[in-house]
Parts: sequence; structure tokens; C-alpha cells
Amino acid sequence: MLTVGVDVGGTSVRAGVVDEQGTVLDTARVGTPGEQNALEDAIAGVVEELRHRHDVAAVGLAVAAFVRPDRRSVMFAPHLPWRSAPVADRVAKRVGLPVTLEHDANAAAVAEHRFGAARGARVVTLVAIGTGIGAGLLLGGETFRGAHGVAPELGHLCVVPGGRPCPCGRYGCWERYCSGTALAATAVELLATHPARSTVLAREMAADPGSVTGRKVAGAARDGDPIAQRAMAELARWLGEGLALVADVYDPEVVVIGGGVSESAPLFLDEAREHYARTVTGAGHRPLARIRTAQLGDETAIVGAATLAREEHGAPH
Repeated sequence: MLTVGVDVGGTSVRAGVVDEQGTVLDTARVGTPGEQNALEDAIAGVVEELRHRHDVAAVGLAVAAFVRPDRRSVMFAPHLPWRSAPVADRVAKRVGLPVTLEHDANAAAVAEHRFGAARGARVVTLVAIGTGIGAGLLLGGETFRGAHGVAPELGHLCVVPGGRPCPCGRYGCWERYCSGTALAATAVELLATHPARSTVLAREMAADPGSVTGRKVAGAARDGDPIAQRAMAELARWLGEGLALVADVYDPEVVVIGGGVSESAPLFLDEAREHYARTVTGAGHRPLARIRTAQLGDETAIVGAATLAREEHGAPH
């Protein structure tokens, strides 16, 4: 029996038809609208596109948002238009199928624990690095949500008091220094002070300052652009710094790095591991978490959401 997983991110809405082995059989994608009705229409649209080609039993939504413990409503979404919104019921009404709602990083953590990099681990933290940072925590294979359904919101830990402004309304959040958005912001800041030291990015900046994106910075770093490489080193430092804090609190067995930025892991992950190992409390005198990239790639949250929908709505697992 097949289910659809939908990853609702700040930039795009991506859906996939998933089988019981966690394999994505077909996909559909659309940009993320900025208004809630349009966003729900977009979700329904990608689901309907896939239903035309496959017989599916249920839908799982993985959203970058605070989700209520009953997993029917979104309380708050820093990068999405929902506020106290009964998202699962409204989407179910649009598509005519049962709908499960889950935080995107929780869904991704479930997928990696069942099918990927964290299979069999007892304590797992997933850090999804994309437009911002999402995080999921599994204890003994079960999702930990906290008392009110919002844990662990690691992306909005304050790492630089009074630092860069964040869409959540605060300043200096971890995701403002360690994300695709942060990578672009760091590159723009470096270009402002060292314009002569860059090539590709300097031309991009001169032509259109708003065109510098995290993806372009990563591509320039691969091509040897010095400013891009320095920006990537900053991302690695902040990732290591944040993971040291995570280890101090949760002491995970495995940390899985997912999200779109993880596609560029060869450019930063080894350096991040080294910084984490130096920074964590008790460095040199304690076991370290194994830090791995998500094996399911950018489809991790899709697979997790579809798997949770299958389980909740009675399809065989």
C-alpha cells in the first residue's frame, strides 16, 4: 500500500509516493506560497498530481513548524504563514484522504532511524539544515516532543546574543549562522569587506546583490572561490559549535545531518566534526556522537511523513 509524504518547507513544497520499504516511487514539486490558503491549495495540488498516477491510501505532511501534540494543528511556523491553524483537517478536506501532520525534522528522524543512517541507534538527534534549522530527537526509537509538542527547537537556540535578526523575532539564533540562508549572509558580509578576494561571487554581487544564495556559495566554494570557501568554513565552525551544545544536553549516539545544505557536506562536515570534538564539554575524555549525513538525502522528510501516515491510518508497515 502506498502513501504520499509532503515536505512543506520555506522555499518549496515537495511530495513523493512512498512504499513500505521507504522507496520514493514518484515526486511532484511546487514553490511555497506566502499565504495560508494558497499554501494549502499548493499541497493539495501536488497530492492530486501524484494521485493521478498512483493509488495512495493516506497523506503525511512534514512541516517546518510547531505542531500540537495531537498532530492536527500548527501552532507557529517561523518560515510559513500558519498561526494556530488546523492544517491536517483542512488539507484532508481538500484531498479527500486521511492526513497526518508532523514536524519535518521529526519525520526525517523517523525515516533515518527506520531506513537510513541511524538504523538501530538508541538516542538519535537529526539536524536538518536548509532555509533554517530543524531538529528531531528519538529516544529508544520513539519521537520526543516535549510537554507541548515543540521540542527540540534547536535552530532557535541563541548562539550570538544580539546577533543577526531571525524570522522568529529573536536575534542570534543558531540557524542565522548555520543554514543555507546563513551561508549566503556570511558570503555577502565577507564580500563587503574583502571584495577583491573573490571572483565568481564578486561578479554575482555586483550584478545583483540579492542573487547570492547558499546554493551559489556552495558551488563557488567547490570551484575554489576564496570568499565562498571562507563562508563555508564559518558554517562548519558554527555547526560544530552547535553540535557541541546538542551533545552536552542530549548525549546522542548518532547525529544525522540532513536538509538541502547536507548535499554540500564534503565541503564542511569534516571540519565541523573536528570543531565539535574540540568544543564539547569533556573533550578527549568522553565518547563522541557519530555524525553522519542523511542516507535518504533530500527525500528524508518525505519518507518519514509517508511512513507515519501509513502507520497512523492503518496501512501495513
